[in-house]
Amino acid sequence: MRFHSGMEAIRSSYLVLGCVFLAGLCALLLLASPGRGAQKARVHARNARYLVYVGTYTTTKSKGIYAYRFDADSGRLTSLGLVAETVNPSFLAVDPSRRFLYAVNEISNYAGGKGGGVSAFAIDRATGKLTFLNEVSSRGREPCHVSLDKTGKFVMVANYGGGSVAVFPVLANGRLGEASAFVEHHGSSVNPERQEGPHAHSIGPSPDNRFVLAADLGLDRLLVYRFDPAQGSLEPNDPPFATVKPGAGPRHFAFHPGGRFVYTINEMGSSITAFSYDAARGSLRELETVSTLPKDFAGASDTAELEAHPSGKFLYGSNRGHDSIAVFAVDGGKGALTPVEHVPTGGKTPRSFAIDPAGSCLVVANQDSDNLVVFRIDARTGRLTPTGKVSDVPSPVCVTFVALE
Repeated sequence: MRFHSGMEAIRSSYLVLGCVFLAGLCALLLLASPGRGAQKARVHARNARYLVYVGTYTTTKSKGIYAYRFDADSGRLTSLGLVAETVNPSFLAVDPSRRFLYAVNEISNYAGGKGGGVSAFAIDRATGKLTFLNEVSSRGREPCHVSLDKTGKFVMVANYGGGSVAVFPVLANGRLGEASAFVEHHGSSVNPERQEGPHAHSIGPSPDNRFVLAADLGLDRLLVYRFDPAQGSLEPNDPPFATVKPGAGPRHFAFHPGGRFVYTINEMGSSITAFSYDAARGSLRELETVSTLPKDFAGASDTAELEAHPSGKFLYGSNRGHDSIAVFAVDGGKGALTPVEHVPTGGKTPRSFAIDPAGSCLVVANQDSDNLVVFRIDARTGRLTPTGKVSDVPSPVCVTFVALE
């Protein structure tokens, strides 16, 4: 009996040692070959790296477009310096293929003519450098906004001083052709100093690329055009526009990611107007207008940028004067906005900001303090937290992300 008991004990010991050995071997194999979770983490880290291009005004120290590498995981911006020398590249847009960047040159006399310019550049994603391709007249004075249609075949420009919008074909090599569409706005609104005539301030396509919207500060209108993506033509829609409160001065607009709502930020009124959007007809119906400022603020301020979070849960707008980002929660069913907070931007005159494509960070361009400030976005609440990452850049007025593969 003692002999059999001893043998059983030895067998049990061997079994225990074997299990320990197998467990250790599995652990080593797991460390050597990352599992799905680790692979996801690596993919996330790879997708969290971007190039950031910054458009500027070149009236002081700036010489053109500057670039940074950006790691969304750490919130770190690494300067790549001046990547394209060009005059007043006040707004930038990148095509869907991420091969080309387009900039408006916000001036009144391009090449001796009565209008500004639009410049095309090729992007080197390895270095961030931009190679100049060509420049064409914007067909109007002081172009201040540029975008592309959803196919990347046409560039759209809003001319603030000229009160007009134009469309330009993108050629096979990324260069710009002459305008395929040009529309002059007409009329005025209630403010004799700022709204004596039309001032087109932004332009962009609908999610399905069938319509193009343009915000005109001078007319207090959000105009709607039917867009032909084969010809690059614009025709007035029926109805041709929606209005905001007289004197509000619509500046930029943003589609909700779900496509059912459109928001416009009103520069002069320091407010945001929400519209429901009928995608079949391209029509807008006003839902509400909310202030971008705290109730107790009594100073001078106007708005600038507007952007919806990729999740569709939040909307952000910048206040110049109050020098803050206004954060709103979005009712995904009704489109209504609920104020969440006002966050100081860490600088003066937040002209522009951008949210990285993953929705984890927001980078603000403070024009009059010559800096970029990075904030972390809380995915649950939408609230912003300063990361402490600040980068110097002269007179920044536009921020644009380019994802790196």
